[in-house]
This record gives sequence, C-alpha cells and structure tokens, in this order.
Amino acid sequence: MDQLALLFVLLLGAVVSVPLADRLGLPAPVLMTLGGIVLALVPAVPNVNVPPELILPAVLPPLLYASAQRTSWRQFASNKRPIFLLAVALVFVTTAAVAAVAHTIVPGLPIAAAVALGALVAPPDPVAATAVAGQLGLPRRMVSILEGEGLFNDVTAIVLYHVAITAAISGSFSWGEAAGELVLSAVVAVVIGLALGWAANKLMGFLGDATLQVGLTLLVPYVSYVLAEELHGSGVLAVLTTALFLAEYALDADDVLTRLTGRTFWNVVDTLVTGAAFGLVGLELHNAIGTASGRWGEMLGWAAAIVGVVVLVRLLWLLPATWLTSRLHARRRDDEDIPVSLRETVVMWWAGMRGVASVALALAIPMTTKDGSPFPDRDEIVFIAFGVIMATLVMQGLSLPWLVRRLGVQADTEAEKVLEKELAVRAANAARQRLKEIRDVEELPEEVTEQLLRRALDIGLRISPDIGDEERREAQAHRVERIRHIRRIQGEMLSAARHEVLSARSEPGADPEVVDRVLRHLDVRSLR
Repeated sequence: MDQLALLFVLLLGAVVSVPLADRLGLPAPVLMTLGGIVLALVPAVPNVNVPPELILPAVLPPLLYASAQRTSWRQFASNKRPIFLLAVALVFVTTAAVAAVAHTIVPGLPIAAAVALGALVAPPDPVAATAVAGQLGLPRRMVSILEGEGLFNDVTAIVLYHVAITAAISGSFSWGEAAGELVLSAVVAVVIGLALGWAANKLMGFLGDATLQVGLTLLVPYVSYVLAEELHGSGVLAVLTTALFLAEYALDADDVLTRLTGRTFWNVVDTLVTGAAFGLVGLELHNAIGTASGRWGEMLGWAAAIVGVVVLVRLLWLLPATWLTSRLHARRRDDEDIPVSLRETVVMWWAGMRGVASVALALAIPMTTKDGSPFPDRDEIVFIAFGVIMATLVMQGLSLPWLVRRLGVQADTEAEKVLEKELAVRAANAARQRLKEIRDVEELPEEVTEQLLRRALDIGLRISPDIGDEERREAQAHRVERIRHIRRIQGEMLSAARHEVLSARSEPGADPEVVDRVLRHLDVRSLR
C-alpha cells in the first residue's frame, strides 16, 4: 500500500466512522484514532511520510473555519472569562508544570526543550472537544466554553512552542520574550483576519454565484493562515477572526441557496478532514514506537508521569477557576454562561483531550540545533508527547460518554424550546408587520389579506406549534398533514420529471449542459 492509497483509506474511514460511532455511542474522532492505531500495526501499511511542517497548515484551517462557523462573537464574548482562564492562563500553567516535571525526571533535558514539550501537550484539541461535545448533548454553555478553549488555546501554545524551540536551538530563553511575542502575534493575526474577512465579504458580493462563493470560503481559511504565519502572526487566530467576521457580516437572509450549499459543503469537508486527521494521529504511532529504541520501561514511566501532570493540573485549575468565575458572574449579574455545578466541572476536566495540533508540533521539532548538534532529547520528547496524546484522546475519549451519562450532564431542552418558541413568535410577527407595510401601499382583496395573515401565523406554527392556542394547533396539525400529503404527491411528480429529464442525457443530440441546467431548476424547486 502506498501513501496515496493510505489517504483514500483514511477518507473512506472518515465517512464510515460517523454512522458507526453513532451506533457504538463513541466519538467519531476517537474511533478514527483507534482505526489509525490498528493500521499502524499492520505490516503492509507504510509509515506516514507527511512533512510535519505541512500538517498544521493543511489540517487546521478548514477545521477551525468549520468550527467557528457554528458559533459567534456573542458566544465568545459572553464566556470571555472562563475561556481566558482555560485558553491562555491554563496553557501557561500546564506548560510550566510539565516543563518542571520533565526537566526533573528526564536526565539531561534542558529547560527550553522541556518548555517545548509542555507547550505542545498543553492545549486540548479543538476538533476533538467540539466533536465530542456536540455528540454528547452537553449544555450549550459548556459547549461554548469548550469550543472557545479549543479554538483559542492553540494560539497561546504555538507561540510558547516556537519561543521554546528557538531557545533550545540558540541556547537562551526568556518568559518576557514569550509574552511579547504572544501579544504581537495576536495583534498581527487579528488585523489580518479582519482585513481578509472584509475583502472576502466584498468579493462574495462580486461573485454572486453560490458555487463560486462556497469555493471562495474553502480558500479563505488557508490564505488567512498562511498570510498570518508569513507575517509572524498566529495563523490559528487569523483564521478564527476571518471566520467569525464572515459569519457575522457575510450572511444574506435571502440567499437561501448559498446558505444550504455552504452548510452541506462544510459538513462534508469537516467530516473528511477530521476523520483523516485523527486517523493520521493513530498512524503516527509508528514514529513513537521507533523512538523508544529498547527503553520501553523508562520512557513509558516518563510518559505516564507527564500524563498525570497534564490531567491533574487541569482538574486543580478548573475547580478554583470555576469558583472564581461563578463569584465574578454573581457580582456582575450579566448573562455570561458558566459551569454551575461540580458535575459539569468534572465533565469539562475529562474533556481535555489532546490531538492533531500536539502531533504536528511534536513531529515538527527540529533534528538539529543551530550549531549542527542533535536537538536535545528529541526522541524522548516525541515519545512522551505521543504517550500524552494517546492516553488522553483514547482513554478519556472512550470513557467520556459513560461519564456524561453517569453524571447526568445534559442540555436544558426546555430552555431550547423556550428560545425556539420566542424566535417563532418573532418570525411570525415580522411576517405580519411586513404584510401590514405592503397593505399600506398596495390594494389587496380582503380574502387575499386573510389568507396571507394565516400564512404569517403558519410561519411561526411550523417552527413551534406551541405558540398557537389549542384550536389553532389542531388546525395547524391538519394543515401540516394535508401539506405532507400534497408534498408527497408533488415529490413523486417532480421525481418523474427529473427521471425524464435525466434520461435525455443519453439521447442522441442531447446537450448535457442544457440537460443539467434544466435538472438544476427541478432540484431547486424540490427544495422549496
């Protein structure tokens, strides 16, 4: 099996793992990691030969963009304190704790190399956290905080990592330099992200066509990431800024086709890239095993110690951080969403899985220093890093669904229904208000006005039947049943039309382009 065949196997596994994970009750990224581990142990499967410096630029931009599209600035702003405590402060604390322990237990490990190890294992994986949180039906406030932590912690960790690697290569290290580089990196990234988001928004208006607009959204995160990295900014933060800007300002309420097409497209991209990335994590087990070099007992002991530090530091940080955030929330009385119970805090602690970013950073450690000598204890660092990744991703990922069920931490469905009802009422009121404005300037027959008023109410009732009284709900139920019946027959009629048009493709003299254009009209009509 060659590298290209292996890529197709991973992509196929990414598609198959989604329904399989649903049936097994497991997170799909964890299942793909296990599949990658199995492939890594098969002799016929080659070692993965992807240049480490290409892993992050190839994988992170689309995954970060897809994740950011599902959230908003408002969610980040309403959870800014807990996200800051996790995405910035906790990364610094974890890096320092891991560096101190690694420098102590690994003979001869320089402090700069130890800091590099701490930085690359400090950030929980944003993709794993988002995928797992979404599948388990956690409360929305927890999902928002986990998403915010996962999306922003790489910014802090990658800057610390680069500073530590530079220090290990040159022989000098400064925490002040790390802080200054972090601030500069963030400022450059935000400026680039906003500028590129504005430019992409203008270009989308120029393109017009839904296919071209969706294609542009695939290029935008890569351009944002690469441009920021070239200018010594944070590629991760630049992608997030661009994605959040476009999610906020590039939405046209009446552009239904682009919205539906884009959502479907990014669901496909998210599924394929996520699956392939976590399959790659499992396949990289080859490299980790190769670094042990017959020192299994000693290196497993080091890895276990660092796993304990990473897991324990997160728990010891979360408990007082949650308490502090709760106190600040109580004093300010704002609408910030925070974990409010010990059970939720435990779930957040156990959801701190490491993944793709940690793998890429571990493999990207240089082979030599500035003077040509081997990078200090590179093999030990890579092995320990993979030990942390596998232990947290597999052990915590497999047990997290059980823990969530055991603790009974679930989303507040009643609150979601209330919000849905409020939005349904607002939608119906907006429709009625628009009808009133039209009646002020146009002459409408009375029977047409009454029919349109009923349809305005139907808009809200179809979203949330609870907004109407009993009589209206029953009438709506009858109308829905009648509409379903009509739509079923209409669907069969459209199906017959599509089959007839599609059969014309094989007829002599038929122009496939004209056939496809007519078929597209029928397809769009079927969505209405």
